[in-house]
Amino acid sequence: MDSLISKRILITGGAGFLGSNVVDQFKRAGCKHLLVFRSSEYDLRSPAETARLFNDTHPQIVIHLAAVVGGIGANRANPGGFFYQNLMMGVEVIEQARLHKVEKVVAIGTVCAYPKFTPVPFREEDLWNGYPEETNAAYGIAKKMLLVQAQAYREQYGLNSIYLLPVNLYGPGDSFDPEKSHVIPALIKKCFDAIHSGADHIEVWGSGSASREFLYVEDCARAIVLATQHYEKAEPVNVGAGREISIQELVRLIAELSGFRGEIRWDSSKPDGQPRRCLDVSKAEREFGFRAQTDFRYGLLKTIDWYRERSARL
Repeated sequence: MDSLISKRILITGGAGFLGSNVVDQFKRAGCKHLLVFRSSEYDLRSPAETARLFNDTHPQIVIHLAAVVGGIGANRANPGGFFYQNLMMGVEVIEQARLHKVEKVVAIGTVCAYPKFTPVPFREEDLWNGYPEETNAAYGIAKKMLLVQAQAYREQYGLNSIYLLPVNLYGPGDSFDPEKSHVIPALIKKCFDAIHSGADHIEVWGSGSASREFLYVEDCARAIVLATQHYEKAEPVNVGAGREISIQELVRLIAELSGFRGEIRWDSSKPDGQPRRCLDVSKAEREFGFRAQTDFRYGLLKTIDWYRERSARL
């Protein structure tokens, strides 16, 4: 890590859910020149604003985490906005990194970039073997274009750019806004709302048959720091825990841990999303020594406790 301690590291999205954890991991490693800003200060969709950011901060390393994200509902409601905003932010950040001769760019993709029917476990080599699941295809493809740009800029301009593919994240500090939240915070909120209102049931989208893989946010942040330090290749790398759980099992587990004892009703008129998600995570361990450490049940308890404490203060 000594090679990073003296570097000026720009972290886009550094005040967000994943970004704040990445900042903490870099601080623990002794890095003192971390450049973090709010979206109100610089609009990364704008070439002029992104150029101003780079002129103001003079970064040597860029970690691009900034993204417009949400669950199935948000993706279905805003496919055009998700595509445009995520694409433009990535394009402008990587372009300015090239123009400012940044030493290294770490671009963060998404598991949503994988084809809908990718064989499990998802291997990086399967990334281009089909179209993503329809409800989040616009977002997934926009983030996938960062890989194309990173590889093209490496080939033409010699920009040292790497690309990571994290699976679904969860943990304390996640968004519990129903309009934006992903599955775990959405389910936790449903359970707590039902408990507080005395409702005898909760309603969950889909059939429960789909599966997902989840990675605790601190583990993902640690993977990003390790890759920044050790990984230098053009090929994408999965970042995950390497285990999957059905949505049905996940709902039961969250209900148990949150204390909800009522009925779970499934709304099969709503989409399940991608049928299965589980990554082959062997490359991350082989290339930069990352392996997830957080037990899933423990991570859920930490997340539920954080939400309970936060709710009590509101």
